Amino acid sequence: MLAFIRANARWLGAGFLLTLFSSFGQTFFIGLSGAELRAKFDLTDGEFGLLYMVATLGSAATLPLLGRALDIMPGWQVARFVIPILAAACLLLAWSPHVALLLIALYLLRLFGQGMMSHIALTEIGRWFAAARGRATSLVVPGFQAGEMVFPITAAIIAAALGWQAVWIGAAALLLIFAWPIITKLLSAERRPEGEAEAPISTARDWTRAEVIRDPLFYALLIGVLAPPFIGTTVFFHQDYLVQLRGYDPLAFAAAFPLMAATTVGFALVCGQLIDRFSAIRLLPFFLMPLAIASAAVGLLTPIWGIYLFMVLMGISYGFTSTLLGALWPEVYGTKHLGSVRALIMAAMVFSTALGPGLTGWLIDAGMPLPRQMLAMSGWCVLAILVLAWASRRLVERQARKQA
Repeated sequence: MLAFIRANARWLGAGFLLTLFSSFGQTFFIGLSGAELRAKFDLTDGEFGLLYMVATLGSAATLPLLGRALDIMPGWQVARFVIPILAAACLLLAWSPHVALLLIALYLLRLFGQGMMSHIALTEIGRWFAAARGRATSLVVPGFQAGEMVFPITAAIIAAALGWQAVWIGAAALLLIFAWPIITKLLSAERRPEGEAEAPISTARDWTRAEVIRDPLFYALLIGVLAPPFIGTTVFFHQDYLVQLRGYDPLAFAAAFPLMAATTVGFALVCGQLIDRFSAIRLLPFFLMPLAIASAAVGLLTPIWGIYLFMVLMGISYGFTSTLLGALWPEVYGTKHLGSVRALIMAAMVFSTALGPGLTGWLIDAGMPLPRQMLAMSGWCVLAILVLAWASRRLVERQARKQA
């Protein structure tokens, strides 16, 4: 592994930095300033949640169009305009004088942060690597967890000393002074799989996005792929509700997050090795099993240790999911139109992160507590496992027919 990292440090570093700095458009980072934004614009929790949902849905609708840029121009050119716009969105959030501009700032943060920064990283890694695609992806996706571990603490210190707006000004400065020049420089050298050792583990032809939309197996895959972002965002968005419902100590709940982050990184690396050995397609029936158990744990276990069990299982699920999905789409649909295909999938996943908190919140208001909903989500995972097992067999057969 160390030899692999040394030989590919340039490309792995670019992907890691892209996922790391996507943090400025992720829910966990924006939420750090939620109370100040609500106070500044006199918004209720529901009004701010609705604003956030509209911005997220808008980014999901735009991402399939913007994501196609990676099929037209090299990744460094896409990053060259994505990173400055993300920095501008940070400044707009800090200085928005009106709620309409706040909506635009949130939309840009979600589109260019959560959406495009992640999209560039995973699309380029999918193209650059073939036989080692799993290992490469497993070394890039921990950038997400690094951001979750580093940026909230840093932001809290800056906000306490200089105010919440300084956090976003600092984020913009970090993007422009550090991330922009380094990431574009690292991305400027293309890597192409060469030689026997880099032979692709998949013989998938290059599908266009129009062909993918007409493929029935694509929708079978989405049944499983959308479960982790929907369920994870739902639990973390409603964590205050869950803490109050169960009478948990908020600090004890918060202490479980580093455990989840560490587990995610560890199992991302494990999954990378498994993908390179067996292929992402053959691992499909298994990656939702930890999430099914985790969802059932939230629904059935009331002691505080149940949350720690949930966080460990979520870490296993996230580790497998993030690495598996980075390698899956090139195996199934090829690499020529990967930018367009991945943009479509990213949009669906972003949509699920917007739908989850809103739908479950409505159900809570209607009298269905979250623990009962989590049992239904566990059932969704079990059903999805069966569907993915069928889809995996069909995909293997499809590849075998193409080789014959």
